[in-house]
Amino acid sequence: MARRKREASLPEGDDGRTIVSMNVEGMPWYAPDKPGVGDKDAPQRPATPLTRKESLFFTWGALKAALLVIGVMCAGIVLFVLFCQFVWFK
Repeated sequence: MARRKREASLPEGDDGRTIVSMNVEGMPWYAPDKPGVGDKDAPQRPATPLTRKESLFFTWGALKAALLVIGVMCAGIVLFVLFCQFVWFK
């Protein structure tokens, strides 16, 4: 007796395209002969170089994010010292 394959029905909104290949080395279903998204043989879009203006915007955004994190941490340390001085050790 042969098994009958059920027709797979896709959920609403799913068109059946593969977004990310799950063919990962170390998994039980790994098949090295199948092309994946990150394979060197797969066609890839060429990287577009950043313009000077875009590069400066990205650098400035990263700098602002880092300064925000440092500022929050410094404010936390200052508040902790003030708490210790006026509440805890009083």
